[in-house]
Amino acid sequence: MKKTVLSATIISALAATSFTALADGPNFYGRADLAFTNSDLGVATQNQKDGTIIENNFSWLGVKGTEKINEDLEVIYQMEFGVSNFDNSGNTFAARNTYLGLKTAAGTALVGRNDTVFKSSEGGFDIFGNSNSDIDLLAAGQSRTADGITYYSPKIADLVTLNATYLIEDNHVSFDGEERVDAGNMYALSATLGDKALKAQNYYVAAAYNDGIDDVKAYRGVAQVKLGNVILGGFYQNTEHKDEKYSNLEGDTYFVNAAYVMGNVKLKAMYGSDDSGLGKYVSRYVGNADGAGMETVTDVDIQQFSIGADYRVSKNTLFYGHYTKYDGDMKLAGVTADLSDDIFTLGMRYDF
Repeated sequence: MKKTVLSATIISALAATSFTALADGPNFYGRADLAFTNSDLGVATQNQKDGTIIENNFSWLGVKGTEKINEDLEVIYQMEFGVSNFDNSGNTFAARNTYLGLKTAAGTALVGRNDTVFKSSEGGFDIFGNSNSDIDLLAAGQSRTADGITYYSPKIADLVTLNATYLIEDNHVSFDGEERVDAGNMYALSATLGDKALKAQNYYVAAAYNDGIDDVKAYRGVAQVKLGNVILGGFYQNTEHKDEKYSNLEGDTYFVNAAYVMGNVKLKAMYGSDDSGLGKYVSRYVGNADGAGMETVTDVDIQQFSIGADYRVSKNTLFYGHYTKYDGDMKLAGVTADLSDDIFTLGMRYDF
């Protein structure tokens, strides 16, 4: 009897060891991120409400892992959900990156919902990301799309990565009454150089192109460099709407930013400008206006200035605060609309 128990124990231990050697996960993880915000206009806030509010800055839950099939093949999976039930929106979960994929010596391919390679080309540039000062308020193409394939090449010479996103056209067909409207080709390409975390290399450079995803055609360049405790970055993008109905929406977006790291404190500042009208700020403003649509938008001229600080009190806990000023105007159906807003935010983030 003792020998039987011992044999069973050894076999179980070996099986567990073998599985552990081949699999990493599933790993449960998440983020809770809440902030107190005061805004005059409310266009940039997560719930688009003005006054003093509590913002849920894209809190999430997820599970991910890998399993090594053999020396040349590895399965990758992730299921991530935005957690929206901090507020009274009535929604509990929202869609985030969820995919199943394979990793080989030729690269990694993921199928499902994922950030497009156009979006991810930003690297670590968006120092106010996931907040009311995110670059997507001015820059279009910051998409997390479903029903697509994402490919990442291996790092060439430990420096360069070539990447692509392709959305399966028939998954995105729509209907105008009974008439089928084909989505057309939707893809994005990018090339990155260096390390977006600015650790393996102290620089990051990316070029990206988007065609059809979110109904826009766009190209961008991103660069960051770390010089001691100082991080400097630049971003440029040209965007145009693909639908002739919105041919009025075309232009340039650019940002410059800087951060200074002092121990657990990061001071940061960013300036941006847009005249395309294709960012979330303009579309939200128009969506909340009466009697006009995006086809009536002209002469967009909007600037964004943000200054703030992060204080990391532990590996998992971060306190942050920032002030952002949106300044500018546009014409909506020929009438000038003021886009100005002042935003103050104090928040806490916990990662687990």
